[in-house]
Amino acid sequence: MPSLLSSHRRTVSCIAAAWLVSICLIGPLEAQPGGAPANAAQGAGRGQASPAAKPPPPTTTPQQYPREQVETGRIRFASQCGFCHGRDGAGGEGGTDLTRSALVAADLRGDRIAPVVRAGRTDKGMPAFTLPDAELAAIVAFIHDQKTQAESSAGGRRAVDVTDLQSGSAEAGKRYFDAACSTCHSASGDLAGIAGRLQGLALLQRMLNPASDRGGASPRAAPTVTVTTASGQVVTGRLAYRDEFTIALTDASGWHRSWPTRQVRVTIDDPLKAHVDQLGKYTDADMHNVLAYLQTLR
Repeated sequence: MPSLLSSHRRTVSCIAAAWLVSICLIGPLEAQPGGAPANAAQGAGRGQASPAAKPPPPTTTPQQYPREQVETGRIRFASQCGFCHGRDGAGGEGGTDLTRSALVAADLRGDRIAPVVRAGRTDKGMPAFTLPDAELAAIVAFIHDQKTQAESSAGGRRAVDVTDLQSGSAEAGKRYFDAACSTCHSASGDLAGIAGRLQGLALLQRMLNPASDRGGASPRAAPTVTVTTASGQVVTGRLAYRDEFTIALTDASGWHRSWPTRQVRVTIDDPLKAHVDQLGKYTDADMHNVLAYLQTLR
């Protein structure tokens, strides 16, 4: 059976998709609200509340992409986004089905997807991803290709098969953990008994993206931002929004404040940044090996 994260190549992250696409592309990219006609079949995954019971929203502007670009995007998507959105973009255990996303349906060659990937949606557990233009364009091409296939298919949203995750070596995972993770985490400390609290995809999501509150993980605290203006005023608060043009925060009094990024100096204290950086270092084998090791911590 193919691996859930099928790429065996190193890629740069975030979130993924922080954390890919929940980049984490979302609680990420919003899915079209589901619902079935009154006479729809009520089998498993086909009830009126299931998104799979309703056809994907039609693409506003049909698009075609070179097959080579789509295949490159398939590899990048699997590594950056597949742990939340499924390796085919049709949704994971908790991630959005991007083939049924209204935002994807309205997107034209990345004009709507790219800003979400680069800015993230921290309130929904999706970090911002810094990706080269060519890599992001390939991911966009793959998403649209998958949506085109979904529009012509009678199939619905698939579930994630837990056996997809069971390909790692616990021994190799412990070696990786000791070298890369033990500075911040301890098998006998903060991670003691984690395999009894989280299993399968929920544990993998927690490992790759602690920002997510899926699967019993704790919601992420927003990073702390310190903004220094040209006049020397210093303002500190919780990160509310960030892209290449704007930085916004909520200060201690609850006021929302924002500035053009080119006019201020910004310092961000994000305790989970190491997890975002780690996404760019993992290979597919590394991820499954570390997961296999975490599954022994009962």
